[in-house]
Amino acid sequence: MNRLSKRLPFYYGWVIVLSAGLSMFVRNAAGSLTIAVFVYPMEADLGWSRTEIAGAASLGGLLSIVGAPVTGWACDKFGVRWVLLVGVFLLGITTISLSWATLLVTFYAAFGFGRLLFTGPIPIGASVVVSRWFVKMRGRVNGILFFCHAVGMAVFPYVAFIFIQSRGWQQAWILLGAMVWLFALLPVLVFIRQSPEDVGLLPDGDTAHQSDDEVTQVNSEEPRWNVKEAIGTKSLWLLAIGTGFLYLIQSGTNMHQGAYFIDQGLSLKISALAVSGSGVMAGVGTLAWGWLSEKVPVRFAFAAVALVIAVSIGLFPQADTNIEALIYAGLFGVGVAGMLVVPPVAYADYFGRSSLGAIRGVTESMLAGGQAIGAVLSGYVFDVTGTYMSAFYGFAVLGGITVLMGLSAKRPLK
Repeated sequence: MNRLSKRLPFYYGWVIVLSAGLSMFVRNAAGSLTIAVFVYPMEADLGWSRTEIAGAASLGGLLSIVGAPVTGWACDKFGVRWVLLVGVFLLGITTISLSWATLLVTFYAAFGFGRLLFTGPIPIGASVVVSRWFVKMRGRVNGILFFCHAVGMAVFPYVAFIFIQSRGWQQAWILLGAMVWLFALLPVLVFIRQSPEDVGLLPDGDTAHQSDDEVTQVNSEEPRWNVKEAIGTKSLWLLAIGTGFLYLIQSGTNMHQGAYFIDQGLSLKISALAVSGSGVMAGVGTLAWGWLSEKVPVRFAFAAVALVIAVSIGLFPQADTNIEALIYAGLFGVGVAGMLVVPPVAYADYFGRSSLGAIRGVTESMLAGGQAIGAVLSGYVFDVTGTYMSAFYGFAVLGGITVLMGLSAKRPLK
């Protein structure tokens, strides 16, 4: 691998980005937009309530609160390649097993574990490894990484919809599981490496041609925080809790938006298009947010993300026509794109590469908690009130609070 990395006509870090991006693409087998397409047929076939279905996603979030720190530690201890490889392999198994999960307890076990993989090993490992291979272009490569995820957000729900229409929801889960293995297993196994230094390279690809003094200056400017130091800063917790709030909103919306648009009198096709369209806009948005996070202080980018999410979710209660559903879902997708891209860039920029896996393991617990609460909260509000309106307006207020938290998260100083 050392020989290959040095013989390529381009920086090997781009191979890392592609391989990690494929793992992010396939994680959508357990995505909230994907399960949103399954809610109606599974509800009708099995007689489960929406709260019960959403509860499986919340279980995965709760498991991730404990699992995320272990994942972050494992990324630093054993290497990202093995974390991603195990994550992708197990995700394929859990997705296929959902075809037989006709009892609520088996559904919770399978999808809950799939959500654990969705929120833990795969995104932590992928974002940590690309942030180690790139420093100056960190915003852009994280944008590309989460663009791959956003493509999956668009592709997996619509492919699931097609499979459900042609084969039924049970066969659809099997086909999605096969897609996970087909796209990601081999690239992760063969190409992922922990850091550029492991193959005799330096971050960003162009620093190898600099003088020793220039390289020393770049290295000395990079922040180096260990986990204990990082968790003692106010900025870490403002970012972590704020990100948790954004994921609460995202989970509480994505999990239910397909069913919500149908409740609003729109067709199943328009509902599926709105859900997939949200993923398409997220894909476009990831690249823009990655660029923005390099051009402005990252806390301003974070606040802008929260503002877009707050505004878009505040518009959801007005969506009772086809065009409104498509526009508001698309705007929400743009906000979700920023939520995916900007926090990983902020953690790496603020705290450096040396202990990034362990630091991300700590912060992802907040993310997982938000996801766990959001999905079941929206389902509960619907089951009690018969509408999602109170949940959506509450999410808009929470998004406004997160804007202020982001603005307050200044770069920490030792």
